[in-house]
Amino acid sequence: MDFTAIDFETANSSSASACSVGLVKVRDGRVVDRAHWYIRPPFPHNEFSEWNIRIHGITPEMVADAPGWAGHLPALCEFAGDDVLVAHNAGFDMAVIAKTSEAFGLPVPDFRSLCSLQVARNTYHLESYRLPVAAMAAGFEGFSHHDALADSEACAAIIVHAAKRHEVDDLERLAQVTRVRFGAIGRVAVRDDRAAHGPMALQ
Repeated sequence: MDFTAIDFETANSSSASACSVGLVKVRDGRVVDRAHWYIRPPFPHNEFSEWNIRIHGITPEMVADAPGWAGHLPALCEFAGDDVLVAHNAGFDMAVIAKTSEAFGLPVPDFRSLCSLQVARNTYHLESYRLPVAAMAAGFEGFSHHDALADSEACAAIIVHAAKRHEVDDLERLAQVTRVRFGAIGRVAVRDDRAAHGPMALQ
């Protein structure tokens, strides 16, 4: 059970406005490393909405001296390595990586992803599958929701607990038994698309 859990907070509704990221590396079902960085969003995606500030508490002043995405992306890729990225509502977090990279004129990195929200929906019977509720079902309680690092840890806890519940010991089997498809960004997304649809679909 090896993967990297990830969570982004954004300055506004734009996927290219990443202002914070949390990363948690899991090996054999245990957290072995953590990282958290503030990010200075790129113009013209750098305006902080009052709504987003109320949600995560991050202000423009807190990121004014932080490196931009170009400074953080190599470290993010080094931290994650070849891991699958796991996130709660993974489509959002993968879009942040792709759109923020594009906003800086950088190549979109290759990552496969698995959504802990979808895994939770096919593992637990809950009234809501929001991160705090799903994390509580996994035995992970009392964390600061919308803190990127804490949310990453909660996401990791859901995946590890779900794997134990389904009696599987790797992400491939967990995805299989929960009927959740892996996502992908970068060149690996093209390869996965070709594998799924064949060359005729690309003509």
